[in-house]
Amino acid sequence: MNVSAASILVVDDEPDLRTLYELTLLREGYRVTTVGTLQEAREQLQTQRFDVVISDMRLPDGFGMALLQELRTQQRRERCVVMTAYGSAENAVEALRSGAFDYLTKPVDPKQFRLVVASAVQGSGGMLATHNAARSQPTRSGYSSNGKPDCPDNANEALARLVGTSEAMRHVKQRILKIAHSMAPVLVCGESGTGKELVAQALHASSQRAAGPLIAVNCGAIPENLLEAEFFGARKGSYTGATQDRPGYFQAAQGGTLFLDEIGDLPLAMQTKLLRAIQERSVRPIGSTQEENVDVRIISATHHDLAQEVQSGRFRQDLYYRLNVIEIDIPPLRERREDLPALCAALLERIAHESGLTTPALTPALTPAALAAIAAHPLKGNVRELENLLHRAVALSDGETLHIESTTSAQGSSAASSVPRVLTTTSAPASPRQPLTDADLPHDLPHDLQAWLDQQERDILVRALHASGFNRTATAVRLGISLRQIRYRIARLNIAVPQDTDPHADTEH
Repeated sequence: MNVSAASILVVDDEPDLRTLYELTLLREGYRVTTVGTLQEAREQLQTQRFDVVISDMRLPDGFGMALLQELRTQQRRERCVVMTAYGSAENAVEALRSGAFDYLTKPVDPKQFRLVVASAVQGSGGMLATHNAARSQPTRSGYSSNGKPDCPDNANEALARLVGTSEAMRHVKQRILKIAHSMAPVLVCGESGTGKELVAQALHASSQRAAGPLIAVNCGAIPENLLEAEFFGARKGSYTGATQDRPGYFQAAQGGTLFLDEIGDLPLAMQTKLLRAIQERSVRPIGSTQEENVDVRIISATHHDLAQEVQSGRFRQDLYYRLNVIEIDIPPLRERREDLPALCAALLERIAHESGLTTPALTPALTPAALAAIAAHPLKGNVRELENLLHRAVALSDGETLHIESTTSAQGSSAASSVPRVLTTTSAPASPRQPLTDADLPHDLPHDLQAWLDQQERDILVRALHASGFNRTATAVRLGISLRQIRYRIARLNIAVPQDTDPHADTEH
């Protein structure tokens, strides 16, 4: 296969370090050019193109940041890796926000150096095609040689799941496409139910890591005593019940993306260990004496105000700065109500499919009156509350039109979204000595109460299992029931779950 080696420009004013970097990169098969000043770097960039530029932050005639900004302004295809001394988190964050692919802290670890360069080369299209072809073809990152988005099919599909054409949602999608190619950590902020995991999926699908795994972790659903083993893995015999080596989330996400949902729920002790793993790009499984290099991009999400959590001492400031390099803020549904028709249509299509209502005649219609009733709800639970509202509407419909609860009868449903509302009334409660009459009861009682309750329970379990990646142990913890009860309900309600998704599924807790 006739493949040209990637071309790399190294900018550093220390001759010994330039030689070290050059020898390291030559051994990896790259073509290397080294210079010692900004001016020399500019001259090289005027005469040829590179796959990757590696620049020191401080140079005799200026700062490497200036070179980075020039590359970005010119929409050059080169990926830029900056090197900063003294572990300056502020410089690293500034570089990543300015468009750097990644950064290295001096003194540079050789293994880490090779790992970051290889990742940058892969993202730039180096070693995947000749330079001429690379200039005219899109790279795996989803960006063409001029830096413009060239969204692949899987990215289009992931972005399409972010339903809505409002100005707020257009801004979110544009930001996703703009930052997807970077290695910079991303913090996704938004209220519960706004779709933070969908944003993480779109970021992954639009990045050069789309061919790698996306591992989603709900940090609040893992028992504290299992956190380290779940994140970093464990060796056989390292603790009771460890009958074989098992990888952690970092190892599972190798070459891809690790999505840490509800990062604000991590205990402080685990925050310290997570910070070290992110800084060193390596983890040590429980029971092992060796560090394992990991190549993952971190995307975090929270509905908490992490800045306030830092002020109150519940979240580490240094970890906050590591995670919040780029922020995506998802607007609540009440601020983009113009998206309601499209959201309702998409959710109803999914609900109908899950409920087996494949015949159009059996699918309740979303009438203007029903849409107006939905719009009258405060929707404090955002898209998740809207989905629950539509689930109930489909269950209570007559098969032709949706029955939407009034805002009065739906009060409190966001706090207990799946609690049956058909047994509550808006009038004053009847005296215990006076039995309820037909006039006291709502007109939309289900004909089969047990089947209706089973469906509500099934919906709750399916959503909880999805949220935990079908980890039955985490689902049991989240719902406050035992693993035995989870297994019983899965079997009774005939819920299909993937096999071998839960390493603790055969152990009672």
